[in-house]
Amino acid sequence: MKYAMIGFAMVVVTAAAGCGKDDKSSAERDAEVKKVLQQGADMEKKMYEGMQKGVENIEKKVQDAKK
Repeated sequence: MKYAMIGFAMVVVTAAAGCGKDDKSSAERDAEVKKVLQQGADMEKKMYEGMQKGVENIEKKVQDAKK
């Protein structure tokens, strides 16, 4: 997922840089790229937290099964 968001951000940057008729300033493009990267980081963090919670649940079930 991390690489997909980075890839998407690169497509956005490339498209913005290659578009000669783009009226947006570089600051606006930079802001959009930062927004996309932040969204990707937030999604990755949520995914990691979910996986961590899943591991904790499995460990708890294993400990309960041992008792």
